Parts: sequence; structure tokens; C-alpha cells
Amino acid sequence: MSSRQREQGHDQEPPSDSGGRGRRYVIRGGAVMSMDPEVGDFEVADVLVEENKIIEVGPDIDAPDADVIDARGRIVMPGFVDTHHHQFETAQRALLANGLLLDDGSGSPSAHPNYGEHILNGFTRVYRPQDVYINELFAGLSQLDAGVTTVLDVSQIHHSPEHTDAAIQALIDTGRRAAFGFFEGDGRAGYRYPEDAHRIRDQWFSSDDQLVSMVMGGELHLGREVYTRSWAIARELDVKIAAHAVGSWGMRPVFDEVARGVGGVQVGPDNIFIHMTGMSDQTWERFRDAGAQVSLAVPIEMVMRHGTPPILKMQELGMEPSLSSDVETTMAPDPFTLMRSAMTMQRMVVNQMVLDQGDLVPPNNYPTPAESVPELVTVRDVLRYATINGAEHLGLDGRSGTLTPGKQADIVLLDATALNTAPLNSVPGSVVSLMDRSNVETVIVAGKVRKWRGRLLGADLGRLRRELEASRDYLFKALDMRQDLFAYS
Repeated sequence: MSSRQREQGHDQEPPSDSGGRGRRYVIRGGAVMSMDPEVGDFEVADVLVEENKIIEVGPDIDAPDADVIDARGRIVMPGFVDTHHHQFETAQRALLANGLLLDDGSGSPSAHPNYGEHILNGFTRVYRPQDVYINELFAGLSQLDAGVTTVLDVSQIHHSPEHTDAAIQALIDTGRRAAFGFFEGDGRAGYRYPEDAHRIRDQWFSSDDQLVSMVMGGELHLGREVYTRSWAIARELDVKIAAHAVGSWGMRPVFDEVARGVGGVQVGPDNIFIHMTGMSDQTWERFRDAGAQVSLAVPIEMVMRHGTPPILKMQELGMEPSLSSDVETTMAPDPFTLMRSAMTMQRMVVNQMVLDQGDLVPPNNYPTPAESVPELVTVRDVLRYATINGAEHLGLDGRSGTLTPGKQADIVLLDATALNTAPLNSVPGSVVSLMDRSNVETVIVAGKVRKWRGRLLGADLGRLRRELEASRDYLFKALDMRQDLFAYS
């Protein structure tokens, strides 16, 4: 064993210049869950990383010239992918813990404040470029700390090119993989959506070989003149198109028109639709047949009255979702919350369907499921939703989503020796049913170690928190909304 590869414990330093030219390290001795059926899973194995790529996955890798990351007692798996996160709203965290999507006229604490009035038509309109930057950066670092190595940032804050550039710069400075979503702004003087996409692509995304890529926001509820232009520009630039689909917002009629072929645009595999709650069977079938993808934000859909998350509809059509966090105004954005919410929601509905086939009187109290009953979602399923499905939906599956030789090294190490998980009896079961962000010990993006042994690297979190607090104070004052730590609950 070379001096570089001497045995080290969990108090070791991270490999020097990780992700850099010519740098090699091996993640040794962990329980490896590759999420790639052809690579497989290993109770004990290694992952060899060279520069930004995975070179080999398997037991006892011979790499005498490589540094070593001791992964004993750790689960080694791909980084998580969040396919829809409004990162610019971080300053309003938990403000809408009760809040609905819209005011339902009930006069309840859930109706006021609400998302439509107080966020989209409220705080969003008073953001300055510097507010965009710190909110985006802080949200990105927080998710990176939780093991989310890739995000689609749905930043509906593009009031001006300066707002747009601040959002992109924050994504770059976060140092994780991201798809920048160029969505609408508030239409003020200097507003350039969607035409500014050409400048954005030329200035920020001239190369496809970078951590941050581009997605076009193509919201159908903005009206045909706008969405036909945005979709046409996206296809001219060869970027994905993302759009919300929420029946309770009143979006169903225009989606039905598009599905019938009279909406002025054609759906294709470059489309990713968010939520898909309250949509007609015809729309679902047409979008499925066109190869469109669907991102579900299950906790938000359940809490904010978007509609029941359509997991069962997707199962019926042979589709699978990716998972997304949506808004931190209302719910935590970590992948464990997303996976558990998706699994428990689907199993609650299906389990009740099965119980309803009996009569609660023995021997019919626990009936065998009828053939028509959907399969129960498993921990493996939701892990797939949260990793490879997310990468596929963002067009990044050639780079990330699995631990596959040749892909870039987006990897998380999860502590399975912690108080909330030991002893380890099931790798996928522990990740989904037991773990939380405290188990995320090490995070690697494109070969570069970004979090090490529980500590985020290269970020002055104290200073950034103070800047975020200053942004929050400005936004509340600009909106003339009272700050009260107990008022909105």
C-alpha cells in the first residue's frame, strides 16, 4: 500500500484537489447502491473516481495510486435529483406552513396568507437582483447539504436581465449540478421573457459541458401568444420545456386544448410537466404517448390543495414520476421528505382500496387484493424516482443519476452507523424509511467533494445567513407585511 493510500479513519481530510485534472480517489468499503441494474448493488464495494468521472464500481478495486475515502459503515449511492424547486423563495421559509395555493374564501389561517396572493403576486414583485442571488445561493447550499446534487430551479423572478443573471450566477456559485429554469417575471419595463433566452444561452450556456444547463419555462396559463413563443424559442435552442399543470389553478381547459391538438403547440419528449393534478384522462394519455415527463411535488400537492398527487394515474399508464420539493414556504425540500411522502401517500390510498374489498369481519377483514388494485410502491421505486428518473427527466441521465462507469461522479455517502439507523438491515429501506439530512455525511458533485464528514466546504454560512436575513427584512418591509414569528400559524 502506497503512502497515499494508507489506511485512514473517518477523521481523515478530504482528497486534495478532488475533481481536478489527474486526481484519483477510491471510495472504499461502503454498501454501494448503484441504482443501475447492470452495475448492481454490493454489500461491500468500492467506487473509483478519476477527475470528474466514475471509472469503476465493484469489490476490492486495485488503485494503488489513488487517495482513499473510508466508506465503512456508509451507504454509497447517487446524489438525489429535485426536478422542481422555487429557490428564490427561501426568505419566506415556513411563512405558509398552513397556506393553501389560493384563497378559498374560508377566512381560515390556511386561506390567508396564501401562495397566489402573498408569494407570486406579493413578495415576488419586490425582489431586487441581490435578493434573487442570496435566496438562490442559500437554497442551493441547503439542498447540497441534504444530498441533492441536481436541481431544476423554477425561478419565476425574471423581471429584468439583471434578475436573471443574479439567479444564474447563484446556481453557478453553489457548485452543484442545476438546470436553470427561465420562467416569466412581472412584466415591468425592461422585461424580456421569453426573447431573452437567446442572450442567456449565448452568454451563460454556450457550452454543454458545464454543471449548470438551461430549461425554458413554458407556462400554458400565460396565454397562447406567450407560450407559443416560449416553446418555439426553446426548440430553436434545443432545451427542455417545463410547465406547471394544476387543475385547481384553472389550467385544465388549456391543457385539454393542447392535448386535442388545437392549442398551438405540440407536446413531445422535451416537455416536463409539474404536478399534473386535475388533468383529464385524454390529456394524460396524449402526453404519455408523446413521451412527456411528469414531476410530482407530493408534500406540497397534498398540503396546498393542488389535488391528489396522481401517482396511481401514472401507474395505470405505465409512467413513473420524478420527485420535486416545490416551495420552502410550506415544506422541507430534502429528498427523504419527498420519498417518504410519495410512498406513504400511495400506500395509504392503495391499502384502503384493498381493505374496502372486505368487510372488517373475519375472515374477510384482510382480503387478498383484487387484480385491478395497483401495486404498492416500494422503497426501491421511490429511490428510482429520486435519482435516475430525475436525471432522465432533465436530460442529464448520460451524466448522472446512477453510479455507472463513465458517468460523472455525483455521489453521496450516508451514515448508516448513526443513532437513527444502526444496525443496518436493509440499504434501500434505511435510506427511505429511517434517514434524514443528518445522515448525509459526504456529498460529491462531478468528482469534487462539496460536503465532508458532515461539514459543507467552501461556504461562509454565517455570513450568508446574515445576508439572507437582511434580504428577508427588506422584502417584508417592501411588501408592507408585518414580521411576527407567531402571526401566521
